[in-house]
Order: sequence, then C-alpha cells, then structure tokens
Amino acid sequence: MKAIVVTEQAAGTAGMKLANRPEPQPSINDVVVRIHASGFVPTELTWPSTWTDRLERDRTPSIPGHELAGVVTALGYGTTGLSVGQRVFGLADWYRDGTLAEYVAIEARNLAPLPGDVDFTVGASLPVSGLTAWQGLFQHGRLRAGQSVLAHGAAGAVGSMVTQLAREAGAYVIGSGRAADRQTVLGFGAKEFVDLDNDALEDIGKVDLVFDVIGGDIQKRSAGLIRAGGILVTIVGPAEARPSDGLAIDFVVEADRAQLSEIVQRVRGGRLRTNIGNVSNFNDALAALNPTGRRKGNTIIRIRP
Repeated sequence: MKAIVVTEQAAGTAGMKLANRPEPQPSINDVVVRIHASGFVPTELTWPSTWTDRLERDRTPSIPGHELAGVVTALGYGTTGLSVGQRVFGLADWYRDGTLAEYVAIEARNLAPLPGDVDFTVGASLPVSGLTAWQGLFQHGRLRAGQSVLAHGAAGAVGSMVTQLAREAGAYVIGSGRAADRQTVLGFGAKEFVDLDNDALEDIGKVDLVFDVIGGDIQKRSAGLIRAGGILVTIVGPAEARPSDGLAIDFVVEADRAQLSEIVQRVRGGRLRTNIGNVSNFNDALAALNPTGRRKGNTIIRIRP
C-alpha cells in the first residue's frame, strides 16, 4: 500500500516521504480500515510515540497521522461491535502506525460509526479537535451552564471546537487569537474576542475555566484570571503556572466511542461546525503537510477520491 513515512525526527515534516509499505494485518480486537480521509497534527512529529514504541525501541520508518475516516475491510479475532463494510471514524493509537496510508490496523474501540450523511473529510477532521475539546471542557474542566470560559486559539482546530461546545453547554465564551481572527472567533460563537497582540488580557476579569493551547507567558497570565474554584486546562504539557485558588490540569486526548458519537451527532444537527483549513489529495499530500504560510484549521488528506 502507499503510505507517508518518517525516519528522522530532526527533519520534521520536510522528512516525510511517500513509500510502499505492507498492508497491515488485524491483531486481536482490531479492525483494518480502508482509509478515505486522514487528519494530521504537525506537533505529532515531536512526540516520542512517533519514533519509539512503549518500550522506547525505535520503530521507524513509522506512518504518522492519527485521525481517520473510512470503511472496515477486515476484523481481527474476537472483534465485536463493528462489521466489514461499515463506515467509521476515530483516533488511532499514538504508538502504532497511523493514518496517512491506504489502510490502518486499529483497535475497534477507538472507532465510532460514521453516519452515511457525513462526508469522510468531515469525519477525519473531528477526532483530535473534537475529543480534545470535549474532554478538556467536560471531563477535566467540569464545565457547567452559566460559567465563563476563556478559549485560547479560538480560531484554530481545537479552539473553535472548544468555543462551540462551551457555548452550547450554556457557558459565556471569550475567545483569543490574532487580530485577523476576530470575525472567525465571533462566528464560532464567542461573545468577546481578545487580540493577544494588542489587547490587555487581564482586562477580561475573572473566569471559571481557561482552555490553554498556547502555554508560556499566555498560560502564566491566564492562571491569574481563574476565579476561586476555577480550572486551568492545558494540552501543551504540564502547566507552568497554577491558579492561586484553583486547579491546573494537563491531559492527553484519548479515543472514546461514545464521545465521538456525541460529537458527530452535533455536526449532523448543525450545532457544531468543523474547521477545515486545507484539503489535499494523497498525491499532493507532502506539499500540503509542508505549508509555506500559517496553518488555519485542520489539514485533511483525501486518501481516496
């Protein structure tokens, strides 16, 4: 099968190559999926799991990409809950070969059914950003109606999902970003916008929850905005700053079939919009994965036309 592989961490996305790889075989509780569309998160090339297995042994050449939408073609021994020919979408394991390929072997539990009226491109854009937003807000952030949320990077793939899901849950959402992002952020449902280059972040006052996708100085300043009992949720590693009278939680997103189903139903109902920035076919994927300008939204590779 055709796949994109990486072999040298120092090369970053420039080191990606299109190669032929053996088609994967399903292990116990696995399925094999013929991939129609795949998502890619650039930071995954800095993750140890891209380069080594759980015992820290080199596993290159490895196939990156962890978001997928496609059709089940084979079942492993003992696999239940899915069937051959079923449309699915989901999140592949960090330590296994990923989804920038024609096929992937993946644990069945990491997948959810993809309704027939949802395009594969849309399905592939949902797992990382949707699950990250859902878990950060509701599992770790314990968001409740009537609370206030500061969503950093609210025009991005994760931040736009945070903004929409928090708004739907009855929260007052303040979105941050660059000046050019203002209308995009307000369009996703934020009530206020903070220009991180020109506005005083501290002027927004106290909030119940900060969803941090930036880290550094912005995270440190945001910790001071958490009101008593509030929570700073971050996805950029262990928090460097903590609220004086609240919690700081960092987490790594996990696959969850029930949550994926909740997310895709919101898309079907028009309550949640995807944030797809660039869609490319497989033959042009290497150029799409090495953009010359700023990335906007999800990068999706159509593996099959």
